[in-house]
Amino acid sequence: MLAAATVLLASCGGGGGRPTFGDNEFPVVTVGTSSTQMESTYPATIKGVQDVQISPKVQGFITQINVKEGQSVGAGQVLFVIDNVTYQSQVRQSQASVNTAQAACNTAKLSYENAQKLFESKVIGDFELQSATNSYESAKAALALAQAGLASAKEMLSFCYVKSPAAGVVGTLPYKKGALVNTASVLTTVSNNSSMEVYFSLTEKDALNMTQASLGEMPSVQLKLADGTIYGHEGKVTKMSGVIDAATGSVQIIALFPNPDRVLKSGGSGSIIIPRSNSDAIVIPQNCVSEVQNKKFVYILGKDNKVKYTEIQVDPQNDGNNYIVTEGLKVGDKYVTNGITKLTDGMEIIPITPEKYQQKIDDQAKAMSAGDIVGAMKK
Repeated sequence: MLAAATVLLASCGGGGGRPTFGDNEFPVVTVGTSSTQMESTYPATIKGVQDVQISPKVQGFITQINVKEGQSVGAGQVLFVIDNVTYQSQVRQSQASVNTAQAACNTAKLSYENAQKLFESKVIGDFELQSATNSYESAKAALALAQAGLASAKEMLSFCYVKSPAAGVVGTLPYKKGALVNTASVLTTVSNNSSMEVYFSLTEKDALNMTQASLGEMPSVQLKLADGTIYGHEGKVTKMSGVIDAATGSVQIIALFPNPDRVLKSGGSGSIIIPRSNSDAIVIPQNCVSEVQNKKFVYILGKDNKVKYTEIQVDPQNDGNNYIVTEGLKVGDKYVTNGITKLTDGMEIIPITPEKYQQKIDDQAKAMSAGDIVGAMKK
């Protein structure tokens, strides 16, 4: 019964009221500083370190799909095959042109070599030798042109075999076998998900605070997944945009997370959690703060023992029990911790310590009868 009475009186001594002591005594605490560990949370988007859209370089019908969605592939692996009958024909034609040009070049070479010998023997003159030389040079040029055409035809044929430019995991496959595709068609996306980049944005003010130290000195960050669980590996901030978005006033940040178990998927969402340490924070309990129209107030004790209703600014991040005061309180100020609903601006009080206040609660609880307690609990 005594314990119940103590709890009842203590609850009345918070923001909702205070015990009836028959006097004007209120608990007062002097503002000091303490070390605190807070967390800041920011919405984030998850992407692979390398997300590559795969598109064909030629138009045609898909004749083969060699992969499945979610399959791991290596760099250079053939993912799709485009109808290549026409391109194979072009290769054969180009090869025939090379063979013809090669034969003509061989003949021109023989004529040139023979003309050299005849010229040395003074059988023919300069004109005939120059003509043979020109014919040989033209034949070599024609051969080079034919070889370039063959190389181009082979390259076009190779474009029919769509390969992965990097190792990773295959995304969705929007096109089926037999579909007509062109260079604007995205056949799939290959994501390198051995590590994942998580994108989030900071306000300009927060970004400036972060840049006081180098990125390498920044603390590790955590990732809260869409289901509310914390990802099992910590990440490290690796990149910060050098440009502030004029529309939002924010700066994009990238944190790198290892992904050995392939839990993180490219395109997913979550929240980045950044720890913040403050060794000179002013921390006060939330139950000594009153809130009016989204503004927060405390009662500060003046030298004449009169309280002043004072607005304060607090950090938006809190642990649910305490506030970190950023403006309105300074070290050395005194504020009322309990019974604030009984106070008015300018009211004179008798300040006591929280320990003495608790002792008075305990004494009053002992003095209460069982009927008093039951009656109070019914109210």
